[in-house]
Amino acid sequence: MAFIKMTDLDLKGKRVLIRADLNVPVKDGKVTSDARITASMPTIEHAMKAGAKVMVMSHRGRPTEGEVDEANSMQPIAEDMSAKLGKTVRLIKDYIDGGFDVAEGEVVLLENVRFNAGEKKDNETLAKKYAALCDVFVMDAFGTAHRAQASTHGAGKFAPIAAAGILLTEELIALDKALANPARPMVAIVGGSKVSTKLTVLEALSEKCEQLVVGGGIANTFLKATGHNVGKSLCEDDLVPTAQELIKKMTARGAIIPIAVDVVCGKKFDPAEPAELKDAKDVADDDMIFDIGPKSAQELVDIIMNAGTVVWNGPVGVFEFDQFGEGTKAISMAMAETKAFTLAGGGDTIAAIQKYNIYDKISYISTAGGAFLEYLEGKVLPAVAMLEERAKG
Repeated sequence: MAFIKMTDLDLKGKRVLIRADLNVPVKDGKVTSDARITASMPTIEHAMKAGAKVMVMSHRGRPTEGEVDEANSMQPIAEDMSAKLGKTVRLIKDYIDGGFDVAEGEVVLLENVRFNAGEKKDNETLAKKYAALCDVFVMDAFGTAHRAQASTHGAGKFAPIAAAGILLTEELIALDKALANPARPMVAIVGGSKVSTKLTVLEALSEKCEQLVVGGGIANTFLKATGHNVGKSLCEDDLVPTAQELIKKMTARGAIIPIAVDVVCGKKFDPAEPAELKDAKDVADDDMIFDIGPKSAQELVDIIMNAGTVVWNGPVGVFEFDQFGEGTKAISMAMAETKAFTLAGGGDTIAAIQKYNIYDKISYISTAGGAFLEYLEGKVLPAVAMLEERAKG
């Protein structure tokens, strides 16, 4: 991947527009989880310390595009950034046509890009107005790199210079290491509720890895595909043949999809529901599978401990309820201890990593959900393609 890195540019006195991913949860006007803001700060601070006139833009929430919606204002994020930088970060509400000044070494935050009509459709007029605000456009929002929008793609196309920020650069290097040239054996863990939402990922990874571990609702479809009763568990009957095909394809090249031998069941989805351990062959018609059992978990731990690379997206059980969290906990602990290069991404996965307190033990944690999955699928991400194109001059 060849793109210009922001850290290679002289930014002193330059107007630098950074597209960050600051879409964070807010309650009662206060940011409740600042992980994305924290991840974006190195890029913002680098530009600030270099003496640039720093403008930061992001989307937040899902307002009706083109309408100002105070509930989705960036004001709480400006306050959080001010606290982190130890100096005031002004929120600029009317910025599309310029007309505001930023001092050298100052950081300002621009109001929610989704308040601007044409943002999502990558409107050329809007993109050119964003581009006119800066001397250097910095794309640092990997979380939205899979969307061709005016602030992620169009602005970079028309800006005098388009570069990658620190977070985006690190993210692409980590993904490249895990996928383009992985240390073997390569293991992919794909959890989640539905095969349908992860089907293209499963198909792409089934060609790349030695072991493809399926978890959560996805695993139930694979259990059913191998002739097991899954009772009332979350399962996609129409994708059973697809699961069988994937098992056949991987087996043919000596790779495996481990299927659970024991499971943890309940009768209903409830935090107080007692957990019942069963052999996979003994699941009753009124059972719901909520986790893998200890034998299956141990098999996955052994696989992770012997891996060269592990890519993890999605828990293997309903870990939010402790009695159904042992499988995900076992995987988390193995991820923390293995010598393999470990890459994890997606909201639920990060929640598990935080719950089991292994944040600093994973080689690289991706802040992105959709973009992370599309990259795993081998898709070209519009914002990355734009940066590569612009690097050619």
